[in-house]
Amino acid sequence: MSVSLPRTAALGVVAALALSACGAAPDDSATTSSGGKNAATATSAADFGGLDALVKAAKKEGTLNAIALPRDWANYGALIDGFQKKYGITIKVENPDGSSQDEINAVTSRKGQDRAPDVLDLGSSFALSAAQQGLLAPYKVAAFADIPEAQKDAEGRWFNDYGGYISIGCDAKRVKVCPATFADLLKPEYKGKVALNGNPTKSGSAFGGVYAAALANGGSFDDIQPGLDFFARLKKNGNYTPVESTPATVEKGETPISIDWDYLNAGYAEEFAAKGVDWKVTVPADGQFSQYYSQAVNKDAPHPAAARLWQEYLYSAEGQNLWLKGYARPVLLPALEKAGTVDTAAAAKLPQVSGTPSFPTEEQQSKAKTVLAQGWAKAVSG
Repeated sequence: MSVSLPRTAALGVVAALALSACGAAPDDSATTSSGGKNAATATSAADFGGLDALVKAAKKEGTLNAIALPRDWANYGALIDGFQKKYGITIKVENPDGSSQDEINAVTSRKGQDRAPDVLDLGSSFALSAAQQGLLAPYKVAAFADIPEAQKDAEGRWFNDYGGYISIGCDAKRVKVCPATFADLLKPEYKGKVALNGNPTKSGSAFGGVYAAALANGGSFDDIQPGLDFFARLKKNGNYTPVESTPATVEKGETPISIDWDYLNAGYAEEFAAKGVDWKVTVPADGQFSQYYSQAVNKDAPHPAAARLWQEYLYSAEGQNLWLKGYARPVLLPALEKAGTVDTAAAAKLPQVSGTPSFPTEEQQSKAKTVLAQGWAKAVSG
């Protein structure tokens, strides 16, 4: 989440995460059910003996270690507060402004430590990478069957949760005419004003921004190169600024135009109104790119029961509707609508988008990440 924004920007340095000493090992007795089931190997609540047994074990653990969860990111503050109030389990959030790569770094560098993250919220391509590295525990929430096939790992190592579309946020008080498309961003009046929320080689939202730019410029899920070429043009004509967009940089006028997820930009519009910032949000018709963030459990989570209970909470109607109140599109929205449990007022506030979203495959995302890793620095250098 560095943030450029909480979720994308501080990216990638293990140094900030590196730990000196291994913590004390967790109490194994807290991870087992009355039937002798171990939470660390439970692949569902039913496998552990039922939700009540999972709640009991999670409460005994008493803590959930999270990372890179900013309170103003898609309503995470309300989700954290709701879980703590419901179960009396303390959530410790480290490095809230960290990136997806920071999360993976923390898992690998802290294996066996009681300070390791229990749960992860990762950009889709990073979730695939973590699964390939064998870092994630197979776990299927009660609502697993309602998650679309393309939005989950068949083994339950990761499953999408909330998402949205890449959008263009604009400070209408500092920009005379706000851009509505990627093509508009090349106009000379936007010199030094266009920012991303992070570095696309480490940040899920910035990665989506480059993918959207590719789609707007003749690219495809198989070809992200036009997106790099677009940002190289923005850099060359002086429109691109390397300052990573955050609420603070927007308020200061340093990033008056920000390419970011629509749920973040929409949330800022509400937040900024009280501060005198007129933040306009548009989903560009020439580069519609939608993606979801993925939830996962660390295979070596020090609090395995709490980690699994957190997933159950996020995929409950309560949790899914809290995403919705944060302007994010919950993955179970169709199921909520069918069941009549959706928050209709929150759903009505979502930024308008036409058409049905499609998503790149695992292979396409892996290829795109390789292209970005090899070419991003060159594209925006100088």
